Amino acid sequence: VTVKSSTKDPVTAAGEEGDDPSKEEPWETTLKTTVVHVEAGEFRGHKVSLWDLLHSRYIPEENRKELLELYEAGELTLEQVKTVVTTIVTRAAAGERAEPAAPEDGPRAEPVATEAEPSPLHGD
Repeated sequence: VTVKSSTKDPVTAAGEEGDDPSKEEPWETTLKTTVVHVEAGEFRGHKVSLWDLLHSRYIPEENRKELLELYEAGELTLEQVKTVVTTIVTRAAAGERAEPAAPEDGPRAEPVATEAEPSPLHGD
């Protein structure tokens, strides 16, 4: 019996999962072996696996978990995962260059402050 995965670092291979790193799910292998070409950000000009794209800084953790769960459950096809992941990465990378500060983040906090003021009580 030859165990090739013993050379891999179990911390990075297992991540937050407590699973045996030498046992890889078939869907996981598919994501690691499916290579896509994304002309965005640090991936421009390189071919990269879907797995690497999913675990890149461009994909928020909650999105990654949701995509992996849906794909593992068979609710998303490989093509659908590929489309969603490349779209997210492309948009995130484009957004990084176009606007360093996202305008959506600021205005939401402002109305809360005005609503909290009990102005009718101080009318005298």
